[in-house]
Amino acid sequence: MNLSIMLAAVTVVATSLGGFLAIKGKDRLHLVLGLSGGLLLGLVAFDLLPEIFEMNTDSFGGIQVVSLALVLGFLSLHFAEKIFGSHEATESDYDHAHKHPVNVAGGLGALGMAGHVFLDGVALGISFQVSPALGFTVFVALLAHAFSDGLNTVSLLIKSGKWTRSSLALLGVDAVMRISGAALGSMVVLSDNSVGIYLAVFSGFVIYLATSHILPEAHSRHPSRLTMLATVIGVLAMWLIVGNIGE
Repeated sequence: MNLSIMLAAVTVVATSLGGFLAIKGKDRLHLVLGLSGGLLLGLVAFDLLPEIFEMNTDSFGGIQVVSLALVLGFLSLHFAEKIFGSHEATESDYDHAHKHPVNVAGGLGALGMAGHVFLDGVALGISFQVSPALGFTVFVALLAHAFSDGLNTVSLLIKSGKWTRSSLALLGVDAVMRISGAALGSMVVLSDNSVGIYLAVFSGFVIYLATSHILPEAHSRHPSRLTMLATVIGVLAMWLIVGNIGE
């Protein structure tokens, strides 16, 4: 079996574990979310950005195309959530009036998450085409992201009043989307320029998810210095991972 598909299958376990812990309501999940946010930011800063700027040096309007693609990725996910109401709600979202009806926010939010999880899998497959080192660092970050996805999918459904036994099927879809994405990413043949653009868009997704979803959710649960420390540890851990694999 393709290595990227096998590793994507591992993230299914992390997604399921995140959903299970959300149901059980463990009290230290804010630390895991803080760590996840740090790992994702470290992935973009230390591994993806240096790689994509080497792979594609084209420019448009005096700006490198990959820089434009990164901004496009960030804004496209932001606009999609504003239009379709797929923002993962934090506790404060439900303490005040929410702009979307909860029956819309719950279902579309979880489905929106499944969509970006699929793109995670595509990025994993493409990363292994670039190099095993890049593929493994993307996998480490996505493992943490998978946990927070499972946690937030279940939390979103519970808070919006949409959680039922049938919602387990939606969590399952969210979990396996990475496998199908990784299968596609490992089969598609792209030029270095195209891979650079895709990874730049993916980087925009990651920055948006880390700064607009994961970290705010971590601090909404338990604002604390320990949460900030967990984020710093996540960044430092990715620094060590990237540095050691790159040697």
